[in-house]
Amino acid sequence: MSATSTKGRPLPPIIDVQDLSKIYRTQKRLPGIGGAIQGLFNRQFTEVRAVDGVSFSIGEGELVGFLGPNGAGKTTTLKMLAGILYPTTGTVQVMGFTPWERKNEYRRQFALVMGQKNQLWWDLPAQESLYLNKEIYGVPDAEYQEVMDEMTELLQVKKLMGIMVRELSLGERMKFELIASLLHRPRVLFLDEPTIGLDVVAQKNIREFIKDYNRRTKTTILLTSHYMNDIQALCDRVVVINHGKKIFDGRLDDVVEKFSQSKLVTVSFKDGLVPLEKLGSLGEVVGQSGAKAVLRVARDKVKQASNELLNQFDVDDINIEEVPIEEVIEKVFAGTAHE
Repeated sequence: MSATSTKGRPLPPIIDVQDLSKIYRTQKRLPGIGGAIQGLFNRQFTEVRAVDGVSFSIGEGELVGFLGPNGAGKTTTLKMLAGILYPTTGTVQVMGFTPWERKNEYRRQFALVMGQKNQLWWDLPAQESLYLNKEIYGVPDAEYQEVMDEMTELLQVKKLMGIMVRELSLGERMKFELIASLLHRPRVLFLDEPTIGLDVVAQKNIREFIKDYNRRTKTTILLTSHYMNDIQALCDRVVVINHGKKIFDGRLDDVVEKFSQSKLVTVSFKDGLVPLEKLGSLGEVVGQSGAKAVLRVARDKVKQASNELLNQFDVDDINIEEVPIEEVIEKVFAGTAHE
């Protein structure tokens, strides 16, 4: 659903990506000295399509998950949206700007946080690193103090302000990375693996902060993550790419509906005996514990299988649920999911 103005007209997307491609051309080299010499006179090149004709639009205030396996083109896409890389073909408009023109007005309105890169100074205390970022962005003193008071309280890092960045834990550094990226109150935030390498508690804290910040400020956020807990906790909508191409754009719940051809039926038997030899005709038995068995059943056969279970056996309870989203996404990436 697109956003509308107070006069009822649709608002333009804050991020609009059309037919975006990034192709790297690299020289092929044969092994050995002979190959090196041959390469001097007869160069051969190969093309790698990191991003291949991707299109999507994001409305203001949306928090969208950007999914794909390693090498799918996620980070390359974010770098083009941030203006770090030039595309080979295609167009991008973010807040009305073309990112790779690198206008100061644009750079003051977005932020890019990469979980594996640091924007803080390693040998300075956290508070001095943040102050340097404040000066770089020209944030007024009063606004800087307001943001600092709010962010350090929300992320519970006030007591860590005087500690050298190099001495902070990974989770603590990521909290300060987020603060640094939000000092200038960006309208658009690109988050590339913000919880990578963090322990479970730190991941949860970062997720809760991102969700609350998006809700309160309506900042548009595009998030990549390998952790499906991040995506499920934060994103209603996902864009999925693989081998540089977009393969899905829609509600996270619809990924399961579109790409999973089965459901899980968990059945509990009253007498405690699981008739495994008879269950195979109803579906694939994928788990069994005590008086319970878990069947993988084709979506269009779930009703029939449930009726047969109730009619043939002394059943205590039946529970029907979707296949875990992690499993579905893995199949999508592997190319084994079918519409």
